[in-house]
Amino acid sequence: MKNRLKFLGLGSLLLAVCIAVGLYAADGQKEEQKQTKKEQQNRLEPYKKLRKVINLVENNYVDEVELDKIVDKAIEGLLSNLDAHSAYLDEKKFRDLQTQTNGEFGGIGITLGMKDGALTIITPLDDSPAGKVGIKAGDVILKINDKNTLNMSIDDAVNIMRGKAGTPLQLTIYRKGESKPIVYDLKRDNIKLDSVIGRKIDGTNFYYLRVTSFDKNVATNVEKFLKKAGKIDGIILDLRNNPGGLLNQAVALSELFIKEGVVVSQKGRNKDENIELKVNGKAPYATIPMVVLINGGSASASEIVAGALQDHKRAVLVGEQSFGKGSVQVVLELGKTDALKLTTAKYYLPSGRTIQAVGIKPDIEASYGKVPQSQKSGFEIKESDLRMHLENELEKIEKKDDKKEDKKKKPTKDKKEKTITQEDINNDNQLKVGIDTLKAWSVIKQ
Repeated sequence: MKNRLKFLGLGSLLLAVCIAVGLYAADGQKEEQKQTKKEQQNRLEPYKKLRKVINLVENNYVDEVELDKIVDKAIEGLLSNLDAHSAYLDEKKFRDLQTQTNGEFGGIGITLGMKDGALTIITPLDDSPAGKVGIKAGDVILKINDKNTLNMSIDDAVNIMRGKAGTPLQLTIYRKGESKPIVYDLKRDNIKLDSVIGRKIDGTNFYYLRVTSFDKNVATNVEKFLKKAGKIDGIILDLRNNPGGLLNQAVALSELFIKEGVVVSQKGRNKDENIELKVNGKAPYATIPMVVLINGGSASASEIVAGALQDHKRAVLVGEQSFGKGSVQVVLELGKTDALKLTTAKYYLPSGRTIQAVGIKPDIEASYGKVPQSQKSGFEIKESDLRMHLENELEKIEKKDDKKEDKKKKPTKDKKEKTITQEDINNDNQLKVGIDTLKAWSVIKQ
């Protein structure tokens, strides 16, 4: 009987515990649901705010604006305030991007970036209208035709400059070291150029490789040139004024010279999409002494190659600090006619350092020109004063309203000489320093 009572007592206790646990679990579930609902409510508040602003603009703005245009402008503002490379692509911009990807467009042959809020030329492409008249990497565009660029996005600037071959375009440029803005009158052209040029260097057994951009055939073409060159004692890889291009080609080019390890890693918000890109281990030219030339026009994929070769102690970098574009953009289609261009990740070099807004510092600094010269001059400005200075330069133009003389330079007719001559070397201090570095390397090896 006592055992039975004990059993009943224990059963009652277990039942009470189960009920208590059930009630606690129910309370916990209710609390969790309450918390989720609160989070959802908090997320709804910003949307309500945005909807309210759109309604206020639609009903109260001085001019009547269609709802679709208000929304488009809101999206444009959102993307442009994230970073210099994210953008909303409306129907025209999206179509222009697709055209550019196919390589069927007319322009003046420059690659643009945003530095300190100013529209800056990263690279004037070889044999392009911009390159022929003397536009340089680092030039800041003050005006495109009659339009002020101080609050202009990269995409808007590109859209204005792109057009049919043969049509005119005027750029007003601020250049460090010049007392006045420079006005260039150009004609658009269909931009076509070889992405790889290879030549032997007179008086040496060194080989010069110029990579102007990273298209789909870069690594293949570089390997063809090197095979044709035969046995050589050193390589000069010229990545100056190279704005970048395809990431897979940056890796493929690095694989020719780096035997093992990481070339670049890509890290973003979503850790599942973080990747490391490694070489394939073949590296047919892993032991040949190598110098890489870089400058302020070297960006993106060219910085990845230069940085990987530097981190792996595979090459000596000569020249000037690179541009500093190490972010990844993807195009996300919203519909059939519009899309977002969104920054989703950053590139990191094998050592873990970032390129973005920092660039790559060369091992040996050398300025461009016939003779070594200081980068400093009597006409210098601090980065913090740049915007104010550019505004003053624009005022000079508008007040004087006089045409500046077009500083056109007669294009040198490059007939694709088979060698780099002594004259070429004398006119290019950075190239000379690179060759001297290879000569010293050869002496040390002996």
